[in-house]
Amino acid sequence: MRESQASQTAEYMAFFRALESARSPRKRLFEDRFAVHFLRPSLRKVVRLSRIPLFAAFARWRSDHLLPGARTSGIARTRFIDDAVLQSLRDGIRQIVILGAGFDSRAYRLHGIQSAAVFEVDHPATLEMKRKHLREVMAEPPRNVRYIAIDFNQQSLPHVLCDAGLDTRVPTLFLWEGVTNYLSAEAVDAVLRYVSTFPSRSRLIFTYVHRGALDGSALFEDAPDIVRNVAAIGEPWTFGLDPAEVPGYLHERGLELLRDAGAREYRKECMGPAARRMRGYDFYHVAIASVP
Repeated sequence: MRESQASQTAEYMAFFRALESARSPRKRLFEDRFAVHFLRPSLRKVVRLSRIPLFAAFARWRSDHLLPGARTSGIARTRFIDDAVLQSLRDGIRQIVILGAGFDSRAYRLHGIQSAAVFEVDHPATLEMKRKHLREVMAEPPRNVRYIAIDFNQQSLPHVLCDAGLDTRVPTLFLWEGVTNYLSAEAVDAVLRYVSTFPSRSRLIFTYVHRGALDGSALFEDAPDIVRNVAAIGEPWTFGLDPAEVPGYLHERGLELLRDAGAREYRKECMGPAARRMRGYDFYHVAIASVP
């Protein structure tokens, strides 16, 4: 991925959210009216046409045929994390850091998040592109949202957040979705240890890929093709974890695992019986941890 361009995988995720948001209110898992504005014109057109039920069914089928499991896992993951963020707000969290914010729109669409200070952290070019698209929807961003530009190769995350006004004395929620699988083990380790320095009751919601999908030590029928495809578009997956080792891995870094759900589990939780007919992306996990 070039620094001046949006991630293709991030755009696909926004596309899946936009397709889901085009469904009727009684059927959709969430509404993300911002997602369509992050798309190229051709994908925006597909979303607009998806207001027609027959075309919508075809668009979902086509997506699932080309990228098995990606859409269903992506939208269930969105709802699963939405619920976890809302629960954190109900539990009194009033400071949220979104690492690698990309096209995440939770700061603008989740009810009640206006009560929290939200720090969106990403590369300067990515943040500027996001803000450009957001201006299509809103004249000014909410006052509780701050955009923190960082070049991870040149700057320290703790220093940049401190300079931006992050209060390290209060319980904080860190959201880290769709990022760890693109990093080095050292980079993941550094972020986890930083999160563990925050007060008790601070939380981390993060995603990771089963290590077996990367090194072939576990069998996932769709993993080899997906790993090759993301490498081909210049966004290779470089880091994974073995779910059996995650509790100890987090404990060594000062964190306690609260929940670890794979795609099959969070699809079932968010989609109910319909999830039994869905397959793919079983190597993708959402984990929730806390500072004990």
